[in-house]
Amino acid sequence: MFRILFLLPILLCLGWYLFLRNNGVPIKQGKKGFMYILAFSAFVLGFFIFIMQITEYAPTDL
Repeated sequence: MFRILFLLPILLCLGWYLFLRNNGVPIKQGKKGFMYILAFSAFVLGFFIFIMQITEYAPTDL
């Protein structure tokens, strides 16, 4: 799961771009949505890092 976590912001941004394009909204106007996506992705990444630190889990323990 951790190996593909980097895909989260990529897929969300791609989905947002396609949504904007299909609805005729300029990318400049939808820039705030990209910022929200990146902030959310950073929060998720920070949460997982925090949990890994608490549980002393290393991805090589698989």
